[in-house]
Amino acid sequence: MKAALLGVALLALVGAGVLVAAREAQPQRVLRVCADPNNLPFSNEAGEGFENRLAELVADELDARVEYTWWAQRRGFIRNTLRAGTCDVVMGIPSSFELALATRPYYRSTYVFVYRSDAPFEVRSFDDSILRDVRIGVPIIGDDGYNPPPAHALGSRGIVGNVAGYLVYGDYRQPNPPTRLIEAVASGEIDVAVAWGPLAGWAAQQQPIPLEIVPVSPQVDLPFLPFVFDISLGVRREDTALRDELEQVLVRRQADVDALLTEYGVPRVDAHAGATE
Repeated sequence: MKAALLGVALLALVGAGVLVAAREAQPQRVLRVCADPNNLPFSNEAGEGFENRLAELVADELDARVEYTWWAQRRGFIRNTLRAGTCDVVMGIPSSFELALATRPYYRSTYVFVYRSDAPFEVRSFDDSILRDVRIGVPIIGDDGYNPPPAHALGSRGIVGNVAGYLVYGDYRQPNPPTRLIEAVASGEIDVAVAWGPLAGWAAQQQPIPLEIVPVSPQVDLPFLPFVFDISLGVRREDTALRDELEQVLVRRQADVDALLTEYGVPRVDAHAGATE
C-alpha cells in the first residue's frame, strides 16, 4: 500500500512539472501597436507618452508584451501600418474614424484656447471680440481645405489678418514638433493659441510660465464644425474579436485610464460625468 501511495505521489509531481513546463514553453502574446516615435504627449520611442503607457496597461491585462511599429502620424499612417498588417492596434483615433474599427471611447476632449495666465484679457468663445485684436496661432495642415477646425472657425468670422499657422507636423527633426504652437504662447510670439486639448494640456505643463487652458465655445460651430471628439483605440475593420477584447479591458481599467490622462493634463469633456476636467 505504501509503495502504491508513493507511486501516486510521484505521478502527481511529474504531472505538475509537465504542466509548468508546458506553460513556460508557450510564447507570450504580443500586442502589436502602431505609434509615432516623436509625438509627445501621445507617444515616443522612449515610451514616455500617455498612449505608450496605455499600451502597457492594456498589454498587462492581456498578459502580453508590447511590440511597436513606428511611423510618423501623418497622411498615410493607417495605410502604411494598421492596414498593411504591420501592427494590430492604434492607441488613439477619433471614434468616428472611417479607416479603422473603433472601440468604445476611452476619453472625450476638446480644442482649447491657450494664453498666458498674466494676460490682460480672457478668451472663452470664438465670438469674443478680443480675438480680433490679439495675435492668434492655429494648427494648419496645408492649403487644400483640410485644416483643423480652429482655422475654419476664425475664418468664418473674418478673423484672418492676425492669425498665424503652425504646421501640425512641425519640424520633425525636433522633439515633439507640434508643441511649438504652445511654446509660441509662452515666449510671447503669439497671444492666443487654439490647440487640441491633449497636446495643449501637457505642453503647457512643460512651459516656464503659467498658461490658461480654456475649452473653446461653442463645442459645435454651425452648420456643423465640431471641436469636441471622442477618442478610441482602433483596429482593422474586420478584427471585431480584438476590438471586443480591448473594450473589455477599457471597461475594467477605466479608473486607471482616467488617472493616466489626468497625469498628462488632458482636458476632458467627460461623457459619463458630463463635466469638463
